Amino acid sequence: MHVSYSVFEETEFWIMVGISVVLPFGIYGVLIAKQAISRKTVLALGFALVAIAAVNVYFLQRMATKASVTPSLADDFLFLSEIRVALYLLPALFAGLGINVISHVLTTHLTAAERRFRERHPEVDEKDGV
Repeated sequence: MHVSYSVFEETEFWIMVGISVVLPFGIYGVLIAKQAISRKTVLALGFALVAIAAVNVYFLQRMATKASVTPSLADDFLFLSEIRVALYLLPALFAGLGINVISHVLTTHLTAAERRFRERHPEVDEKDGV
């Protein structure tokens, strides 16, 4: 078994960086670059951002555990000190944006559904006083 002297030597760390940085910005690029995009795609990308945030937090916890047993001081500084709070801001940002995207899709869907209902049932709106 190979003993690692630093978390930064681990493949898992670089997978975390890829998942944490490359994938979300790829999703943002798709959302911005597309001229037309379906609600289902936007919803799926929003859920993907939330899932990426969850995976990122999991990897951060694993890296902190691994950093505690490595002799490297850089690992301790990044994953075991107060600095690690800043590492959790990135997944919080992705989760927040993902939830915002999901909320936007649901809100626009419900607004359109209410409009269609009013068009099909105008007598109900008159009774409700709306």
